[in-house]
Amino acid sequence: MLLKSKFKLATAIGIMLSMLSLLVHLFLANYSAGGLTKGSMHMDDVLPFGPRPRPQRLWGPLRKLDHLHPFVNPSKSYAAPSKHNGFIYAKIYGGFEKIQSSICDLVAVARLLNATLVIPEIQATTRAKGISPKFKSFSYLYDEDHFIDALSNDVAIVHGLPKDLREARKKIKFPTVSPRNSATPEYYITQVLPRLVKSKVIGVIVNGGNCLQSILPATLEEFQRLRCRVAFHALRLRPQIQALGSQIVGRLRASGRPYLAYHPGLLRDTLAFHGCAELFQDIHTELIQHRRSQMIKRGTVKEQLTVDSVSRKTAGLCPLMPEEVGLLLQALGYPPTTIIFLAGSETFGGQRMLIPLRAMFANLVDRTSLCSQKELSDLVGPEDPLALDLPQLPPPKSEKQLIEEWKRAGPRPRPLPPPPSRPFYAHEKEGWYGWIGENDTEPDASPIEFRRQAHRLLWDALDYFVSVEADAFFPGFHSDGSGWPDYSSLIMGHRLYQKPFGITYRPDRLLLRCLKMLLIIGIIHHEIGQLLHVNT
Repeated sequence: MLLKSKFKLATAIGIMLSMLSLLVHLFLANYSAGGLTKGSMHMDDVLPFGPRPRPQRLWGPLRKLDHLHPFVNPSKSYAAPSKHNGFIYAKIYGGFEKIQSSICDLVAVARLLNATLVIPEIQATTRAKGISPKFKSFSYLYDEDHFIDALSNDVAIVHGLPKDLREARKKIKFPTVSPRNSATPEYYITQVLPRLVKSKVIGVIVNGGNCLQSILPATLEEFQRLRCRVAFHALRLRPQIQALGSQIVGRLRASGRPYLAYHPGLLRDTLAFHGCAELFQDIHTELIQHRRSQMIKRGTVKEQLTVDSVSRKTAGLCPLMPEEVGLLLQALGYPPTTIIFLAGSETFGGQRMLIPLRAMFANLVDRTSLCSQKELSDLVGPEDPLALDLPQLPPPKSEKQLIEEWKRAGPRPRPLPPPPSRPFYAHEKEGWYGWIGENDTEPDASPIEFRRQAHRLLWDALDYFVSVEADAFFPGFHSDGSGWPDYSSLIMGHRLYQKPFGITYRPDRLLLRCLKMLLIIGIIHHEIGQLLHVNT
């Protein structure tokens, strides 16, 4: 009996200790979560948003930053240009982010040189044949009249050169300059201004954006303010893009829940510029290296062709992979039902790169899943059809020709003739599909590829509008104005000015890489400990 009573007592003590351990674990879990979220969640920390509440730490609103707006306005000593030195016309090559930053720089350069700026030409639209005649080069993306009116007190802007100067430009009678990346104001004053005064017209070719250094000297503070006015007030997207963007925002919020915009930053140019080729496999690495070699020839990249991509990734110079972003969003507390809008017209590697993120967050949507094909085609406008480059099959041979070939085939026994080569379809000859396996050099873009480049500008502009209006924004890559202009940094800057009360994440990729390595080491140590425990 004594043994049984001791056994019951030990059992009761064990149960009590188990319950106490469970309570301690629950308390510690609640305490640790409170440490991350600055206290346990109360109703004061939950903001009503439609039929469902939302946590304040995930969706805001944050403290307003309206006090930043006066820094965009000109100072009292700011006066209009006193003289006119000539005209500046510009050709801009590159994607949406390079176009946006280049226009801001060109307006500042025109003011610096006391010149009249001709509406810049966007080469991605001028090279595309048969796009909608409703829009000119600049008006394909932006409201041209608003751009001129908004800067009327800063720079003289005209739609085009006078007729006599236009004819002289066609005959290539005016000099052109191609400024290097982050050119200084002294370059324009000492080298460009004398040529402008002499010829009265000069052309500026901007390839890659950032034709003026990002941070100007303190003596040129007014030009820095001018660039901000161009970016946040003068460059307004054309009404059709804004209307469709507002519809997308309404559809994302139709369920009464906020949404997060995410731009992966996995662009071929970005990966090539920062040397991140080895993060991919097989043919994708070759494509990135080929683009990097082109940048080296143009002088955009001053480094070697092959670099250690792993060290670049460790240093935080490469974009975050979508699976890493998914883990970070989960660690921040976003539930699997979070609505995530995928921004950007290009994700290098295709949809397969987004499979891990889509597995974590099922509500990953983009413009194609929120808009009908008719809505997107109306945004593009009426276009001329392109002639399909279909393969020309050889004409069928007559029976007489077949007999003659048989007689000329030589003595018997004859080997079987090779099978006829299969025809190559149009989609197999466009892009990198048709050349990467056979040629070492990338061919010139086809007419359909030029048109797709123009369409990508529209999709980037549309996603830009939706991302600025988002309740939260997470960039896969951003450079904050240093080096290569990037899409996410433009959105982050615009949100800081226009929508500062929304959440905008600025992930430290170097710190996140270190934390990931520590996590991997911790998991490995845990697994080794489990194995040692099992073996002993």
